[in-house]
Amino acid sequence: MLNSSGPSKTIEIGRWSKVVLSAVLIGIPVGFAGLSYELGIRKGVAKAETAEETQATEDAKERAEALADMAGAAQKRLESMSLLLAELQGRMTRLDAMGMYLTDIAGLESGEFDFTMAPALGGPISVPTVPDSDMVPLFESEALALSRALDDREVQLDILSDLIQGEQVRNDATPAGRPVLSGWLSSNYGSRLDPFTGKRAWHNGVDFAGREGSDIVAVASGVVSWSGERYGYGKMVEVAHGEGVITRYAHNQENTVKVGDMVRRGEVIALMGNSGRSTGPHVHFEVFKNGRPVDPASYLRRTPN
Repeated sequence: MLNSSGPSKTIEIGRWSKVVLSAVLIGIPVGFAGLSYELGIRKGVAKAETAEETQATEDAKERAEALADMAGAAQKRLESMSLLLAELQGRMTRLDAMGMYLTDIAGLESGEFDFTMAPALGGPISVPTVPDSDMVPLFESEALALSRALDDREVQLDILSDLIQGEQVRNDATPAGRPVLSGWLSSNYGSRLDPFTGKRAWHNGVDFAGREGSDIVAVASGVVSWSGERYGYGKMVEVAHGEGVITRYAHNQENTVKVGDMVRRGEVIALMGNSGRSTGPHVHFEVFKNGRPVDPASYLRRTPN
């Protein structure tokens, strides 16, 4: 035991004590170094694992964004194809309607061109040689080609419609049939005995007698160029049909049209009467061609289309 109040003494450490103490002193840093190394390894592994997880997360995010972009592009393409399909259906409906109209006005048989039914198709089944991944672009290409073909058909049908309608207008504007729905022919065109003087005179038209107040109809489509009183004719209606053709309807009880009116064949334009230089209810019917009276007989014998 050391005496604190006494003189200092030297403590001698034995050889083996020095060895043990040295080992302890040397082992402590080595242990710390080992522990630090192990902790460093673990930390590095943790960092590596964190980096891998981060990279995996970024890769997953990129894949999700790519898939979202692909889904958006597919949705836009689907919407585009839906609009194109709706447009093609609308055009097809229009072409069907125009086809039925042209078939009707051209007088074709209903079974010859039936636009109310789908066209008859057929043929053996063929295996497509195009990969599925290329089917959508191919379908789009064919849809666009069909759209262009429909454009051409629409133009052609429009031209055909104009031609047919032009021909129909010409037919409608050509006098055909009688100016009365009921009545009888009471005087022909040409030389006859004047009913007032008893002398031979020229008659520029034909007369149809009937019941007073009965309908007088236009024998062709045209524009009313006169409606009113005229000397010798009484109440008269005149209709211009184009290409120099004019028809007159005279001695009327009443005119039911006025100047400038568009009239169609068969439309009532006056009521039969006895106005003007007349001996009884009838209609005096005349046809003029380029300003000169012609015999209405050839027009009366025509059958309206």
